[in-house]
Amino acid sequence: MVSSHLLGVFIGALAVVYALPGPDMALVLQTSATRGLRHGLAVASGLASARAAHVTLSALGVAALLRSAPWIYEGVRIAGGLYLAYIAIKIFRSPAFGLDTATSAQATSPTLRSAFSNGVMSSVLNPKALLFCSVLLPQFVRPDAGPVWSQVVELGVLLVLVGALFDITLAAGAVRISGWLRRHPKAQTVQRWGFSAALMAFAVRLSLD
Repeated sequence: MVSSHLLGVFIGALAVVYALPGPDMALVLQTSATRGLRHGLAVASGLASARAAHVTLSALGVAALLRSAPWIYEGVRIAGGLYLAYIAIKIFRSPAFGLDTATSAQATSPTLRSAFSNGVMSSVLNPKALLFCSVLLPQFVRPDAGPVWSQVVELGVLLVLVGALFDITLAAGAVRISGWLRRHPKAQTVQRWGFSAALMAFAVRLSLD
């Protein structure tokens, strides 16, 4: 059982990390603002699933494998960068959502499953997220406080829940401004190009770091 003091520090550390701009945040905001709350929550669900996978893989020692086998790390890192670049290009080429007809919107709008997959893939293919879990979680595990596995589960569940809370808040906030964007086509263009550029920058950074 993790002490309440350590849990408080852990939540504070997570809040700082989740508040930093990154590809996950950009993806949630862009999807929610252009496709609505349901799609934004689908992305958030995908991110939560990916974080749960990171916690599990960290507990199984996969993060240690990435550190000891640089070629595996490089492969995952490059694949993640390419996927983010692919999403950035899709956003850049997407039509102004306020001007879509019902037919074109139906043809171009991603499904909820697609939005969920985008959330999963953008996070799973980021090896730094996995390494972050493997570095952060052990700092809050105390062998003398009970079974290690139960502490890892407790911290892992908290990591996923705090991340989901942040993502849901971002999605709801983005939806609130979507109505304004629909009434201002030029602002839509700036928003779309801005998020596309941000994701492309994160893709380059991930590929080169």
